[in-house]
Amino acid sequence: MLRYDYYGFPEQSYHLDYPVPGSSALAETVQLQLRKQGIAAVLEQSRRLDHGVFVPLMLMYPNADIPCIQVSLQQSLDPLAHLQLGQALASLNQEGLLILSSGFPFHNIQAFFRQGSGIPDAKNMAFETWLKEALSNPDLSETERWERLRNWESAPNARYCHPREEHLLPLLVCYGVAQRPCARVETVTVLGKQASSFIW
Repeated sequence: MLRYDYYGFPEQSYHLDYPVPGSSALAETVQLQLRKQGIAAVLEQSRRLDHGVFVPLMLMYPNADIPCIQVSLQQSLDPLAHLQLGQALASLNQEGLLILSSGFPFHNIQAFFRQGSGIPDAKNMAFETWLKEALSNPDLSETERWERLRNWESAPNARYCHPREEHLLPLLVCYGVAQRPCARVETVTVLGKQASSFIW
């Protein structure tokens, strides 16, 4: 069962199915690891997978044949808490474990439709440039990189690109796991907005 936590999409997008198996053993391991690091963690058995999980996984693993668990964002939306969440997950020692943080580096829905889709958005581009630099520049120390991400609101046009940060924070979790420059950046343009994915 899926959680259709979006609105305004075609009817067929509310009839998707992705019967991926869960993994209670992995969930318990994650919970234990988070608690060891002082992060409160509660197992939730009934919540359905939301679109941040099932949309990318349907494309990556269409056969729904991988065990999967979902880890929620911290309710505080504190960037430091999400960096530390990633740091705690980095201690997991499980072969074949994929940590996928799903979000989007631009999530100002109104701005998507205010400007024509063929017109470059200078504010979006400035934030993207900052984000790529923060995550991929090998000349930055990891302390500098951590602090830049912790203080992401001071980046150019940060709040224009993210009026609310829940689509950016998953990326901070991934950096918290890796704590090194990303190995690859993939950039696409969606409705005139540039957006990048970062791979470690």
